[in-house]
Amino acid sequence: MINNTYFIAGHAKLPQGMAAKSVFDTLTITAEIDAKYGVILEASCTLATEHGKSYVGQLLRGFSLREGIAEPIRALQHHYRGRAANALIAALKDLHMQYEQLNLS
Repeated sequence: MINNTYFIAGHAKLPQGMAAKSVFDTLTITAEIDAKYGVILEASCTLATEHGKSYVGQLLRGFSLREGIAEPIRALQHHYRGRAANALIAALKDLHMQYEQLNLS
């Protein structure tokens, strides 16, 4: 399957006071993207807890970046209520920009 996917990362600054800030200066969302349809097959992020990483990954899985970024942003805004919400959205927007630079959509 690796020949049919891309690995893309998006980055954003973390807000002050975050647990992850002691380890990372930026928040990163990484995603394995299906090359044909732009669907997020798996995603992860650099939140401090495994539960947070897993939750964000499950939340983003299945969205197609070919269809834009509005729906995954709405999902994050609705379901994720942590302090890193704005950083996650900024990192997701950066990830989408990286995807668009592949000239696949």
